[in-house]
This record gives sequence, C-alpha cells and structure tokens, in this order.
Amino acid sequence: MKRTLFTDGWQFREKVNPFAEIGGQSAPYQDVTLPHDAQIGRQRDPQGEGATAYFPSGAYQYRKTFELPPEAGDDAHVEIAFEGVMRDAVVTINGGFAGQRPFGYSSFTVDATPFLQPGANEIVVECRTHRDSRWYTGAGIYRDVWLLAGGMVHVAADGLRISTPDVEHDAAVVEVATTLRNSGARARTVDVDAVLTDPSGHEVARGTAPVTVPAGASAVSRQRLRVADPALWNAETPVLYEATLVVSAAGKDETLDRASSPFGIRRLQLDAVNGLRVNGETVKLRGACVHHDNGILGAATFPAAEERRVRILKDAGFNAIRSSHNPASPALLDACDRLGMYVLDETFDVWTSGKSEFDYALHFADWWERDVESMVAKDFNHPSVVMYSIGNEIPETGSTAGGVVGRQLAEKVRSLDPTRFVTNAVNGMLAVLDEVKVMASSAGAESAGPESAGSAGDDTAGINTLMAGPGEFMNAIGASELVTGRTAESFALLDVAGMNYLDSRYVMDRELFPNRVILGTETFPTRIDDNWALVQQNGHVIGDFTWTGWDYLGEAGLGRAQCLSDAEPTPSLSAPYPWIAAWCGDVDLVGFRRPASYYREIVFGRRSEPYIAVVRPRPEGETLYAGPWTWSDSIGSWTWPGAEGRTLTVEVYSDADEVELLLDGQSVGRAPAGPEHRFRAEFAVPYAAGELTAVALRSGAPAERFTLLTAAEPAGLRLSVDRSSALAFVEIELTDADGTLFTAADRPVTVSLTGPAVLQALGSANPAPDQSYATDTHPTFDGRALAAVRSTGPGEIVVRVAAEGCGAAELVLDQEGDIR
Repeated sequence: MKRTLFTDGWQFREKVNPFAEIGGQSAPYQDVTLPHDAQIGRQRDPQGEGATAYFPSGAYQYRKTFELPPEAGDDAHVEIAFEGVMRDAVVTINGGFAGQRPFGYSSFTVDATPFLQPGANEIVVECRTHRDSRWYTGAGIYRDVWLLAGGMVHVAADGLRISTPDVEHDAAVVEVATTLRNSGARARTVDVDAVLTDPSGHEVARGTAPVTVPAGASAVSRQRLRVADPALWNAETPVLYEATLVVSAAGKDETLDRASSPFGIRRLQLDAVNGLRVNGETVKLRGACVHHDNGILGAATFPAAEERRVRILKDAGFNAIRSSHNPASPALLDACDRLGMYVLDETFDVWTSGKSEFDYALHFADWWERDVESMVAKDFNHPSVVMYSIGNEIPETGSTAGGVVGRQLAEKVRSLDPTRFVTNAVNGMLAVLDEVKVMASSAGAESAGPESAGSAGDDTAGINTLMAGPGEFMNAIGASELVTGRTAESFALLDVAGMNYLDSRYVMDRELFPNRVILGTETFPTRIDDNWALVQQNGHVIGDFTWTGWDYLGEAGLGRAQCLSDAEPTPSLSAPYPWIAAWCGDVDLVGFRRPASYYREIVFGRRSEPYIAVVRPRPEGETLYAGPWTWSDSIGSWTWPGAEGRTLTVEVYSDADEVELLLDGQSVGRAPAGPEHRFRAEFAVPYAAGELTAVALRSGAPAERFTLLTAAEPAGLRLSVDRSSALAFVEIELTDADGTLFTAADRPVTVSLTGPAVLQALGSANPAPDQSYATDTHPTFDGRALAAVRSTGPGEIVVRVAAEGCGAAELVLDQEGDIR
C-alpha cells in the first residue's frame, strides 16, 4: 500500500469529561505536529515521583480531519499505522471504534475502510499514563503515524519480509516473502515482480511469481533470488540493498500495488566457543543500554534525533544498542542499519508480576502475543537487529511458572523469526528476591547499604536498594547455588543467557553449563574494565551492555554522586525535585560525552590518547558517596575560579603503563596506569590556572598526550549544528576569547528564530533543572546548552543566540540543509 506520512494537521488537548463540555467547560485544542510528547511540556510536581521525573499523570485527546488522496479511488483499502502511542490508545474514526492498543511501545494499525465517508473524515485518538512505569515514558502520539492506502488486492502492512538464509562470499540467497491481502468478494490472480538493487541502484536480481489470493483472505508469495558477489552488512561496513515489489493483474499491464524495503545481507552464527559470529567473524558486543526518550525532546521520536544518538554512541566506541526495556522505534533501527550498529530489541519490563501500580502486567495475558508479533514484524527487515530479548529483570524467572511463560515467549519469537537469537535480561538477585530479603534481614545487611529510596511501599526503590548494596554481596548471591538452580530453566530456554549484574557467573558457568552462551545485558558502568576483560578472555561471553549509554529522564538521581554529612549521613537512590535525569549515562541528556565515555573508549582499546577528568571541588567535611551506577563527580575542565591553591583530585585515564601529569610544562608527578591499574591514575594537584597535560609513557618514552586549558571569562558564544533533516540541533557553548570552553559560570541563553521554523526544545544536560525545555531561555550547564530547531517549510532559517556578557551569535540554515 502507498505510505503517506500522516503527522500534520493534528490538534491536541488534555482529555475533557463530556459532561464538563456540556457545562461549557470545554478545553481548547492546540495545533500540533507529530511526533508529540504530551507530557514533556507540563509543569512538574515537586511532590511527585522521581521515578517518572516528577511529571504528573494525564489523559489526552488528539484529533485530525482528513480526506483521502484522489488516487485512492472509491474501492480503496485504507489503514492508519501508528508507530507508538503512550499508552492505552483508543482510536475512533467518524465516531466509530476502530481499534485500541494498551502497550505504549507497540506499532499497530487500524483498518479505517469501514468507517470512511466521502469528503472529510475525523480521527480521534485518546491515551493516558498513570503510575505505569519505572521511568519517564512521555505521553501521547510520540512516534510517527502513516496513512496506508491501496486497492482491494494489496501488500499487507509489514507484509514484505526479506531474509538471507544462505550467505557465502561469492553468492547469497535472498528470500523475499510477500503477504498479499484481498479485500474483495472474488479471488484474484496477480503477478508479483521482485527486484533487488545494490547501494548504487544497479539491479542484482529479479524474479516473478503468480499468486492467487482468495476472496477476503491472504496469500504468501515466496521467492528465492540469487545475488552474486554480495557486499555483506556488518557494523563496520553497513551496506544496504533495496527490494522493490510490483503487484500487477495477471497477464495485464495494470499495477495494483507497490512496496519496497532496504535490507542487508549478513549471516549470524552462535556457539559457546566462537561466541557470536557475523559473516563468519567473531564479534564482541560493545553495548549501550538506552531508554526511548530523547532528553530535552521528551519521548517524541524524531528520525534526526535517533540518528544523532546512534552516531554519537558509535563515535564513543559502542557497536551495539540494547533497547531498554521496550521495542525500539523504527527510526532508531533505520539509523542503526545505515550507520552500522547491532541491536538487541527488547519486549517488556514486566510479564505477569507488576513493578508499578498500573503497568503492563495488567494487560500482559491478553496482549503479549500481539505485541511480540508487532515487534518482530517491525524488526524483520532490519539487518541491525541480531537478537530479541523477551524481558528485563522479570521476577518470575526464578520460578517454574516463569519457565512456562518464558518458553511461550521464546517459541513465539522463533515461530515468527527463526533467523535471530533469543535472550532474556535476567537479574539473579531479583529472581530469588524473596529469599534475599530473608537473608538480608537475618544478617542485618540492610545497614550495610543505602537506605530505601522511597516510601515504605515503594517496591522499585527496595529492589534498587538491594542492588546498590556492596558488590561482593551481589556477586555472592549471583554465584550462589540458589540462583544457579532457580534460573536454570529460564536460561535453558534461551539461545543466549542474558545476565544483569551477574558477572560473577561468567567463568563458573563455563564449567557448570559448557554450552551456555552469556551476554552481559546490563552492567555497572564502574566495572567495565573487569567486565570487558572477562568478555575478551571467554569465548562464551559475547559482550557487555552498560547502564547506560545515554542519560535519560526519570529514575532521578540514580547515578548521582552524593555528599554525605552529619545532617544526611546515608545516601538515597532517589534524588529530590528538581532532579529530572538518572545521571548515569556515558553521554549526557543533550549528547555530550562525559568522562566515563572516554574511559570506556580506552578500555575498549579504541582510544590511545589519555583523558583528564577533574573532580568538582566540594565543601570541607563532606564525604562523597558514589553508588554502583555512579562515575566520579568529575568533568573534563581545568577552569575553577575561586579554587586557587585548593588541592583538586585529577584523574587520568590511559591504557599506557604509566602517565605523567604536567602543569604549565612542569611535572606534577608520574603514576602507573593501564589494565593493571584499572586504566587510571590519580593526582592531587593544587589548583592554578594554566595548561594541564597528561602524557602517556610507553616503555618509558613519551607518547600520546591530552591537554586541558584554563578558560578566561566567557567572551562569546560558539554555535555548531547537527542537521540531517527538518530537525536541526544547535549546540551552544560559552567560550573565552581564544575559543576555550568556559565551564565555571553558567548563564541563561536565549534563542530566537527568523524564518519557517519553531523552537522544538531548549535545554542542557543539567540533571536537576528548574526550568522547562519548552521556553526560549534556558541556563547552560558546564558551559553548554542545546537548541532543537524544527523547520516548518521551505526557506532560510536564522538562529540567533544571546547570553548576558557574551553578546550574540547567529547562523543561517538554508532550505538545502546547508549551514553558514
């Protein structure tokens, strides 16, 4: 069917009781362009929950009036395809119930044909969120919507599926399976022409097959096409081909429908000796867990934002993304296909045992099969997807009941797509949580770790509290016979044993379960050096996914460094308002890399230059607490006015055996680094403005170096733009006269636009902002801010940014996407 983007011309409001409307209290609709997050612009509640970033619950209505395109014809079959509505979506068309979807992350379609009328038609979508997640979900129609129109015989939505069952270096077999539907009253015989083209557009294979489609039914056309000398897809060389279908009346020159899809040719293999192989080569997954939100954009899923995220993560050394803990957007998968990133796509955070009062557990029994079908249909043609996860930290995995449900899920996935592998992100402690609570209580372990991060009834805080306890306690539980026995069935039903915070099992399971393949589906960021060594040393361990690759909204303060004092002697996992972010990402909310990111890149063996991070000065007498998701409270800056003479802690990350630190060319000292010293050295340096340089020493000789310069007072603004579509990201930095980033005194920046554009969002990486992202003024954080500018039509866009004491700067975006 013809796909037309269906994102313009919508209106939105908070849901209104019909009786209130009768009473004259009707709330006005506002014009919006999809994708749209109904929650990100709302005022946060200081008395709310840190888990959801202190945003309130809500119910929302969207409506749109539309007419069918003239080419659709009187006998058109029409569907509306939603990539994601958060959540409990109910769709009506011209007042008739057209469909619903409880799960907020599933793509779904509604058949509009029975409800359409000549001329104008109205579609209404209602949705709501309320205490149904452990993180910020956003709300509303937050992903793209499409209008699908075709004749009575048409290619079904997601009906074109491409696989590569046989791949050799000199030839590959590409199987093109097409599901055709006949909405008419008579059987029809059609011809299906399939053409494969390479990245340059040259035809590499073609086939034709006749198919008879019964009345009111479906039929599958399956063609196996040979491609000679294929260019194979992997994360390093993400080569994409294109498959194009033309459906025509048998024996006639009458086109009934068209469909096309990019795809990659690649072969996957898995075993406990060679691990994961792609095209015959062993691949270790350098993984980043990511949530679905896009920072200051909220949950709104713009293709440009997803592509920017994938590119930044790849530049930081990652080669894999885990979609945590829900199916990824099509836009993210498109970006991973194009740029080269392996994907572990995940289904659910809960099965039948809920983690929040009104979460998906209430709908799981009735909807899980349809939601699994939706995920697999979405993913099937994406070469980036190499594995499916059937859950995250599911409490049932430690029981026989969990074994039953897990097997149903795994076999359902395999029945839909036997070409990829199945895992489950199992948390051993959570799987035996009932026994752990008894053990912790009897051993007095509660006093050894942080106190509960919420109210007494906050189960999520309790789970996190146990996990934040001493690492030795966690590892002892994970390696215990209790976990071994209780998780045996849940791991046995998988292709890959996904393990959350279970690195203590990696080596022992090689002996206990010699055929078990292990993936660190979620790990503490502070343990990447130990974990990556285990990945490299063990063939059956195929990778590591850190929590998290990119910072996210909600679970406020999970990764913050806390200063303890006599007044507040114990840490808490939940940060108070106005905290908004988890603050545990290698990359911050607006896409700038934090010190942990450079450290990880060095551990991965992908950066030879050292890196310097300086711990922020803190008041005397306070003790810094860093939890298991917390990096040191450091920043890559040597600009600390007011701290002259104070001794600052300087961290140097390096894979060299030794590093030397220089201040204005004078040696501060030498210290060992490299893997034997956890790739880091630490120096106590009295602060003085100047040039701080770290030199890697290899066999005693100076090698690579890295320098931080002290910035003078900010004298100007530096603007740079990341733009690949209608959405441009303007990076804003405070700099001194020499262009050095000034991190020490943030100030508000104001953005104004001239031309066909709107300011989609303005914000910074500040994990505890007082301001909304929906205004035109926002303070910088560590000298930086980000503006998202959305084009609304053709023409030049002038972006002007001003800040007190820094003057103003501007740039021009022309309609071709160029910048000047």
